[in-house]
Amino acid sequence: MDVPVGLRHTLTMTVDGRVLVPAVFPSDPLFRAMPPVFATAFLIGFLERACIEALAPHLPAHQRTVGTHMDVSHIAATPAGLRVSAEVTLEAVEGRRLWFHVLARDAVEVIGEGRHQRMVVDLDRFLAHARRKLG
Repeated sequence: MDVPVGLRHTLTMTVDGRVLVPAVFPSDPLFRAMPPVFATAFLIGFLERACIEALAPHLPAHQRTVGTHMDVSHIAATPAGLRVSAEVTLEAVEGRRLWFHVLARDAVEVIGEGRHQRMVVDLDRFLAHARRKLG
């Protein structure tokens, strides 16, 4: 694996009903009653997706990365209809551990920022380990 520190990637999307807070657990009445804004759960996934895209060209076919730590503040609400961007920068490589600075913005302001750690794994070994939990 040859991933350069300083690697940057930006991902954009438009916030729609599929990524609003009530969509996190649509069958739960407490979530259905929450404000219809970009959900923190989906913000985290969006930031992870940007990191995955950044790394994909640098990994051999048998490897993937999995998220192992996320420390992100979600500091501003974004309603449906606005575009959001995720800007990720690889800050450090420590063996198989990769540390990213992650930043999210909507069309008006910064909505989230923090650090994200991913781990490079061998896909077959990773899945075999997960399947062992089933007995």
